[in-house]
Amino acid sequence: MRHILLVLAALILGVSTAQAKVVGKEVTYTANGVTMKGYLAYDKDIKAKRPGILVVHEWWGHNQFARKRALLLAGMGYTALAVDMYGNGKTADHPDDAGKFAAEVSKNMPVAKARFEAAMKLLAKQPTVAPGQIAAIGYCFGGGVVLNMARAGEDLKGVASFHGVLATDSPAQKGKVKAKIAVFTGEDDPMVPKEQIRAFTKEMDDAGVDFRLTSYPGAKHSFTNPDADQYAKKFNLPVAYNAEADQDSWKKLGEFLDSLFGPRP
Repeated sequence: MRHILLVLAALILGVSTAQAKVVGKEVTYTANGVTMKGYLAYDKDIKAKRPGILVVHEWWGHNQFARKRALLLAGMGYTALAVDMYGNGKTADHPDDAGKFAAEVSKNMPVAKARFEAAMKLLAKQPTVAPGQIAAIGYCFGGGVVLNMARAGEDLKGVASFHGVLATDSPAQKGKVKAKIAVFTGEDDPMVPKEQIRAFTKEMDDAGVDFRLTSYPGAKHSFTNPDADQYAKKFNLPVAYNAEADQDSWKKLGEFLDSLFGPRP
């Protein structure tokens, strides 16, 4: 686990991990006629098939942050696909555009489901991925996406949400959720207030879902993203990076994935 945290720190600082065996490449796929641009990462020195992890981006779109997390997962022994939920690799530079892009997908479940499933299909057919061994993680907008995919009964071993919205118009139904769920949220996140956490906990309990929730004191929205402080200053957003919460939530993600798939070699 110490190695994982060192690699995470290197990525946060933008330093090369010196892991030539981990490769990343851009990939394209389609969903309902729309071209999606993803990023696939894996360790080329691992010969055995391994679990696959989908990485769903923040509301800014498929950017370097999502790719760095995919590379980090590859370094942990997984094959990871940073997905594109907006189409054509579209990203936003302003919160107004980010909110618009996110709403277009979040408010159209058939579109969101089709794009997620297209990414899942691409990941599943990779020669490095073990059959039926797929999980998903998501940040902010992406955290909400992976939770909704679990609620919809997607064939996932587990999903993890980092500072994602927990509210939904389609609550989990008993017996429908196949995935185990891990949620990491900030106690000072105005976008995920305590009432929302209580409602989510009740929803999961009522549906009999195997879930775990970690709430970090003092952590705000986007606590995993080192660029959050820059966004806060530039756009007056209630977001902030929190290194302690970032590192602890990633450590707990590793433990969660180990519980799903067993420890990586």
